[in-house]
Amino acid sequence: MSDLKEYSQKTFEDIKHLTEYGVEFWYARELQIALEYAKWGNFIKVIEKAKIACKNSGVGIKDHFADVGNMVELGSGAQRQIEDIMLSRYACYLIVQNADPRKEVIALGQSYFAVKTREKEIDEEFEQLTEEQKRVSIRNELKNHNKSLAEAAQLSGVETQQDYAIFQNKGYQGLYGGLGQKEIHVKKGLKKSQKILDYMGSTELAANLFRATQTDEKLRRENIKGKENANNIHFEVGKKVRQTIKELGGTMPEDLPTPNKSVKKIESEMSKRVLDDTNED
Repeated sequence: MSDLKEYSQKTFEDIKHLTEYGVEFWYARELQIALEYAKWGNFIKVIEKAKIACKNSGVGIKDHFADVGNMVELGSGAQRQIEDIMLSRYACYLIVQNADPRKEVIALGQSYFAVKTREKEIDEEFEQLTEEQKRVSIRNELKNHNKSLAEAAQLSGVETQQDYAIFQNKGYQGLYGGLGQKEIHVKKGLKKSQKILDYMGSTELAANLFRATQTDEKLRRENIKGKENANNIHFEVGKKVRQTIKELGGTMPEDLPTPNKSVKKIESEMSKRVLDDTNED
């Protein structure tokens, strides 16, 4: 089952296309093959059910199912046009929900498109947040992932509090071009009592979240042993994240502006607003 899951999910990714505007879509003919439907006629029946479900949900069918013609090559080398349909992620989701449930690949398709749809919803919800709300959201997520990272580091041999401080510093040095926690603290102009993670904007926090999650996964996946090896892994992952930022033309984390307000202050203000609204009710 695990091999089938890996194959199927990779297949759904492999047949994904992007429009010139970067919008993802799938061709029905390719999805038909991925879902193991031998005949186009049988697959069209599933698509029609999906269209009905789309209409019943109050969503425009044409926004998610677009009729197109694709050229295919015949055995003789000639080409002819066949009918096809450009499908949105939501259309694919409706299709797998209405497909033959006896096929094991259908359950995997349902899982794939359900997860991808939810990921997109979360991305859209996140984009609607203010900068302060994004900072709070990512900072809290980073707290949780740092706990998991600490556990992974401990399994690798990072045992004492001093060991972990060195381990964390290596990650910062990789991401910040050699700057450790103390140097970052000074560069941000923070007081001794102020934590650097509480004075990062959402972009900088996101870079550190990526550093933490990828180091965590690599330590566990490769079963790294020895604190020196763990330190090197954290440094290299941080360095790789920095390289990615550079390749994308982004601003290096140490050059990003330092917010005047801490995440703790924002959380306190949010709690106060909620309390005030509750009292008004």
